Order: sequence, then structure tokens, then C-alpha cells
Amino acid sequence: MFEDRLLLWRFKAGSQDAFCRIYEKYVNDLLTLAANLLADSSSAEDVVQDVFINFVKSADKFYLTGSLKGYLATCVANRARDYIRQNKRRQTVRRGETEQIAADPESPVQLVIRSEELEKLSCAMTRLPYEQREVVVLHLNSALRFRQIAKLQNVSVKTVQSRYRYGLDKLRSILNGEVEK
Repeated sequence: MFEDRLLLWRFKAGSQDAFCRIYEKYVNDLLTLAANLLADSSSAEDVVQDVFINFVKSADKFYLTGSLKGYLATCVANRARDYIRQNKRRQTVRRGETEQIAADPESPVQLVIRSEELEKLSCAMTRLPYEQREVVVLHLNSALRFRQIAKLQNVSVKTVQSRYRYGLDKLRSILNGEVEK
């Protein structure tokens, strides 16, 4: 958190290196978040780039009250929601396009196993209602608290907790084969 505040201070003072460090530090997490919310890697990249462009444009007015990662994750979630609204008619969920940014695998066999597991999880995530998917992804991937998600979604904390619980239950049932296709 201290590093983020220092980077932000340097960035607002005009340091391009500070912005590059912020970008490098959070871009992979934000891409993963956007890809999980949108189920489309190219749209996820567009959303994350839009967030960083708007971040740069509003640097002089920006004031951080919480964590920078939480702020950027909230921006990505809002932008993803806007993207879905704008493209609702044209959007089709394309399974298998979500890319998970992962570390180097230990072996080719491990890579295949992880790839298959990620594909199953990605397909299961696309079957969740958007509100549930958003809560699950924001809580698990971006480590946002239910209170923060409730504020973001303009609902009560209890509603967010219910969406999270229902989302996880549905994921479990999909992945265990209990839900019919």
C-alpha cells in the first residue's frame, strides 16, 4: 500500500516510470478479472486498456482513499458492466476464449492438466448469471470485501453475500455434473 501511494504520488508528478510500474504491477490481475467477467479475452484487453487510459487522463483529479488495486478492479468491473450493456445484443459467449494469466508450468503434463481445469472453470463461470459471476470474481480474484462489492453494485451486503453463495453453489453443481446442460 505504501509503494502504491509513492508510485501514485510520482505518477501525479509526471513520472512515466511510475505509471509503467503501476501498469506492470496490476495489468495481469486486471486482465484476469476482466476475462472472467466478460468471457472474451479481446474484450477484456479493451476494457483494461480503457481503464488505464482513463486513469492517465484523470491523474490530476485523482485522489486515492483505499487500495490502488481495489480502485482499478472496481474500474474494470464498472467498465465490463458498461461493455456488456453496450454490446448486449451482439455479445455471444464464446467458450474457450478466456485466457488465464499463469506462471510457467513445471512440465508439459502439468500445463495440459491446468489448461483443461481452467477450460472447465471458464465454461462453468460463463454459465453463472452476471451478477453472481461478478461477485465471485471480484471477491476471489481481486480480493474485494463484500462491503466494497455492495457499494460497487448498489445493493446490500446481504445481497452480495447471497449472490456469492449462490454463485459458488452453482459452480460446484456445474463442475460436479449435477446441472443438466
